[in-house]
Amino acid sequence: KELRTKKIIIGYDHRFGRNRNANINDLVAFGNALDFQVEEIPAQEVDEVSVSSTKIRKALEEGDVRTANAYLGYEYMLTGTVKKGRGMGRQLGFPTANLVIAESYKLIPKNGVYAVRSILNGQTISGMMNIGYNPTVSVGTEKTIEIHFFDFNQDLYDKKIRIDILEWIREEEKFDSLEDLKIQLQKDKLKVLSIS
Repeated sequence: KELRTKKIIIGYDHRFGRNRNANINDLVAFGNALDFQVEEIPAQEVDEVSVSSTKIRKALEEGDVRTANAYLGYEYMLTGTVKKGRGMGRQLGFPTANLVIAESYKLIPKNGVYAVRSILNGQTISGMMNIGYNPTVSVGTEKTIEIHFFDFNQDLYDKKIRIDILEWIREEEKFDSLEDLKIQLQKDKLKVLSIS
């Protein structure tokens, strides 16, 4: 009565109530008694696998972005504001946009290096993104999201941008020297360019 509910739409596996014992049949009975409709969304399947938000989250947490994207039907994305970092990427020849995401509930994929794409000033730009703690150059405990865009050299500070994540490339790792890190970044770039 308070909500004036007219229709409830639920997923095919929705359960509710004490110990999650109630299902769609119970909800339909309530609908008949209280004059609201119930609609069930059937299982969505990709390659004969029933898709659920739990499976999508698990894929992202494991860095399996290809699977998550296939389940979603689009690329998983991160949206945030570019803030000034320490400038270490620029010193290595790989300047980065440091992405700050305001929403604490946003699921950040597994740490590592990813192939990404973004639309910047009307242009589709490829790049690579690192999620993690920068173990080679930092002993900090703050996780960062840094994107190096290829063939792009414009000021993005304080701009809101969206990053489409295409594929996980490798684990984040600690290198013995900045030169070793730079060599690996060159390899990462070549791999990303072969994907995007």
